[in-house]
Amino acid sequence: MTELFPALPYAEWRPTRDTLHRFLQVVGKVRLAASPRRNHWWNVPLHLSGRGLTTRPMSLDGARAFCIDLDLLDHRLDLTTTDGGRWSFPLTDRSVAGFHADLTAGLAALGLDVVIADPRPFDLPDRDRPFAQDSEHATYDPAAVTRYWHVLGQVNLLLEEFAGRYSGKTSPVHHFWHTFDLALTRFSDRVVEHGEATDPVTREAYSREVVSFGFWFGDPATPEPAFYSYTAPEPAGTADAPLHPAAARWQEQNGSHLAVLTYDAARATADPRATVLGFYESAYRAGAGAAGWSVGEYSCRGGVTDPVLAAARRTEQERITQAEHDLAVASDWHF
Repeated sequence: MTELFPALPYAEWRPTRDTLHRFLQVVGKVRLAASPRRNHWWNVPLHLSGRGLTTRPMSLDGARAFCIDLDLLDHRLDLTTTDGGRWSFPLTDRSVAGFHADLTAGLAALGLDVVIADPRPFDLPDRDRPFAQDSEHATYDPAAVTRYWHVLGQVNLLLEEFAGRYSGKTSPVHHFWHTFDLALTRFSDRVVEHGEATDPVTREAYSREVVSFGFWFGDPATPEPAFYSYTAPEPAGTADAPLHPAAARWQEQNGSHLAVLTYDAARATADPRATVLGFYESAYRAGAGAAGWSVGEYSCRGGVTDPVLAAARRTEQERITQAEHDLAVASDWHF
């Protein structure tokens, strides 16, 4: 697969997407039960590996570690422990109930007494049905999953590059199994005062001012994949700022605004990678500027914060730019 962003029609792979989403929720709930708490819930999401998704090492006792890897090229789950234990099964030809049963059996066989607090889908239409009883979702198209993995990997690299342009606190680039999106968040150091009615999950996730960026694969309410950004809490005037490219838009959502660039709009441009990076930058400047962040102070050109090295990089880039200009002029003169 050589295309940067291959076609990803939501309706075409929705049955597989819905099954895979629930697979990830089962794995994610194991991670939630067996990982130490991190600020802003950074212990909860999944991360990308060289072949798919991983929980990264977890432990129930702080000594014996284990890991769950989803290989999305060979389409199997690998459950491994640091003392050499292994349990593996294919992701194809099984329902969510079958997936849950196979993973539960593997954890028991390896002596991992993981207790999932609520073994049901989170915020999905069948949220009241236990995973163990879901025989409805059983579609798994390997080609569609590999295409999803390819897109996930490309967006991950793009977000990693974007992360390097900010010297303040950022989250890892991580895959949220509950909402099925890939995200990166930039933080300021300002504490957010929440009202007493705010739930504890939200309070921790948004305890500081943030501008968040990501990519989601579509859902019934918004049946198309898209790049997005939002600022929380959203300051007045954020959605008055222009977004780039022209195809990007502000979308009202739950009383605030989401900056949106559809996947197909990005694909249609001459340089989709530069287009998405420009979109994220315009959304960041809209939110951070309205919130009064010191955008210049947080700027981190090419991942360099040391002022001496940064100056040297600027000088070298200027030298290269001048050399390219001189070469172009010479070529024009010669011909």
